[in-house]
Amino acid sequence: NANNNLPQPDQVAQLVEKQNIQYLRIYDSNPKVLMAFSNTTIELMVGVRNADLSAFQSQSYVDSWLRNSILPYYPATNITHITVGVEMVDSLDDATNLVVPAMRNVVSALKTANLQDRIKFSTPLSSAVLSPSYPPSEGVFSSSYENVLRPLLDFLEENQSPFMVDLYPFYAMNNGDSSLDYVLFKSSSSIFVDGNTGLSCNNIFDAQLDVLHFALAHRNFSRMKIIVTETGWPTRGSPYASIDNAQTYNTNLIRHVMDGPGTPAWPHEELVVYIFSLFNENLKQGPETERNFGIFYPDMTSVYNLVFPDKGGRSWCIASSQALDSDLQY
Repeated sequence: NANNNLPQPDQVAQLVEKQNIQYLRIYDSNPKVLMAFSNTTIELMVGVRNADLSAFQSQSYVDSWLRNSILPYYPATNITHITVGVEMVDSLDDATNLVVPAMRNVVSALKTANLQDRIKFSTPLSSAVLSPSYPPSEGVFSSSYENVLRPLLDFLEENQSPFMVDLYPFYAMNNGDSSLDYVLFKSSSSIFVDGNTGLSCNNIFDAQLDVLHFALAHRNFSRMKIIVTETGWPTRGSPYASIDNAQTYNTNLIRHVMDGPGTPAWPHEELVVYIFSLFNENLKQGPETERNFGIFYPDMTSVYNLVFPDKGGRSWCIASSQALDSDLQY
């Protein structure tokens, strides 16, 4: 468990609605959470946990999971995406080979229910699948992941599924790779010009995203949609982790996404971004930063003030490691 102190799902649903958050990502398919978000306008991205990927190699198991864990709540609960595993491809072990077969079984189950066009599916990857690339137009995938990326990209293309990625400019800052203004969207001028394209960039988030855009384009997948399934900033645990920096990063990120116009290399592509995370996670393993990405405390008071706009019908997304105390891997 990553939390043992969270509010009840119906309280979380009320909080999310009150904050004008329109899109929520959870990391499992807990029935209490799915029930809590029924008859709301919130669009839900649900997840298959890494621990369940072995079971998802069986089509009959996946059919049963869809029938028992998803369909009873749909469409009253507006489930729009299913994520299959989380950052599994990064591990470079045998488990990575479970992802695409599991997704194939999910597709097959959705087709049986005639929902393949209504519920999209993919698997979130970390930016580790990209080679360190500068400038962005030199972006390529790391050859270490070739064996798993080739079938994954073909599968996503075949099913018109989005490429999901977790991007954290915070770690560029934490590793000393960048200036704070560049990472917090505070640079008013260009931080570099891509010599190959002549395009200038003024923040690290866009630069990281364009590395991915070019990596996909170099593989002839330039039309593949990208969803940033996690980004955020911790409030404690490192010299750059502070309430002030977290508020600045997420506020400026929201403004950047809402104002458009995409990234320098893909200016017409609408940005779809999920902020991690709704709550701090008091039991999460690892450095202190890992437990302090939340924008709310478990008592539902704000860690800092973040305004979620509703401009022209476009609203905001939040990734919640769990919307209650459920049996999660992280």
